[in-house]
Amino acid sequence: MRFVFYTHSLVSDWNHGNAHFLRGVMRVLREFGHEALALEPEDGWSRRNLLADQGEAALRRFARDFPDLSTATYAHGFDHEAALDGADVVIVHEWTDPGVIARLASLRRRAGGFILLFHDTHHRGISAEAEIARLGLDDFDGILAFGASLRERYVRAGWGRQVFVWHEAADDSLFKPSLAVPAKRDVIWIGNWGDNERSREIGEYLVGPVRELGLRGDVRGVRYPPEAIDALSRAGLRYGGWIANADVPAAFAQSRVTLHIPRRPYVEALPGIPTIRVFEALACGIPLVSAPWQDSEGLFRPEVDFLSVASGEAMAQTLRHLLAEPDCAAEMAAAGRATVLARHTCRHRVQELLAILRTLGRDGSAERQAAEAVA
Repeated sequence: MRFVFYTHSLVSDWNHGNAHFLRGVMRVLREFGHEALALEPEDGWSRRNLLADQGEAALRRFARDFPDLSTATYAHGFDHEAALDGADVVIVHEWTDPGVIARLASLRRRAGGFILLFHDTHHRGISAEAEIARLGLDDFDGILAFGASLRERYVRAGWGRQVFVWHEAADDSLFKPSLAVPAKRDVIWIGNWGDNERSREIGEYLVGPVRELGLRGDVRGVRYPPEAIDALSRAGLRYGGWIANADVPAAFAQSRVTLHIPRRPYVEALPGIPTIRVFEALACGIPLVSAPWQDSEGLFRPEVDFLSVASGEAMAQTLRHLLAEPDCAAEMAAAGRATVLARHTCRHRVQELLAILRTLGRDGSAERQAAEAVA
């Protein structure tokens, strides 16, 4: 089958974690014998910021890191109809411009021929309900929501014909332990600042415990204001800015423990949805400690795959324990990696996607039979 993804960006992962997931999904689709193309706006917000932050070298870096992935840009006047000629499945990310979404929905309504899915990996279904409601998703064959709580929101609002849960996952061809790399820091936090959605939590669960314990650590991510960078420095944390996702496994390997600090909208309004970094960290075999987060869907084994704490004081105690007991930390890291490999890789998600497509009447068999008949 031929898949076309309308993504905010495949090339840029600057404050855009969905790029991590789609890269892995496209890679697996190709392994399974399908075609996959990503289309992204040439002036997309993430792409613009990556270029401003890192320059053209970042775009060349993507081509080196992911030479097997096909991507193209579009702008005003782009021939979407021609781009979708022969497409079997079109998956549209929720950051796509509403005008483009409307055009794709109209094309699906008029011409048909492909399955049209809407992919939501954000909290705007809660925080920007009017914007989602205005998209007019009735012409989409289905919604892919990255958690059960988000799916429930779509169902209650009557958005879309059918709504499926499609969690993000780790690209285990990239995210794996790097045992030959020695640890050189105690803790690493990889996460973006995020519109003050977790500024208080970063202070309580990262800055405070690291300062109290006198740990060495790094922070990677974007959009940190000067006062936040200053607070990190005073706690003994080195701020390194943006990190290419392909470099994250090595960064984890050089660290003894990492953290999960979820954004407040997910904790309060969309429980059960972890960031993709949880899947990736556990796939890399690094011990992980989470700030308050409810795994309401049972994605992981509680207190086996990672540890949860309810306060900054508890975070400090837990970090002290894991750093003092390397065998205990290694056992937990191995358990977390085993769960990801058993349930949460991009290969699992592609298999889930293909099952969803079968329920929607598209599995590629009709195309194969037609080709065989012609031959």
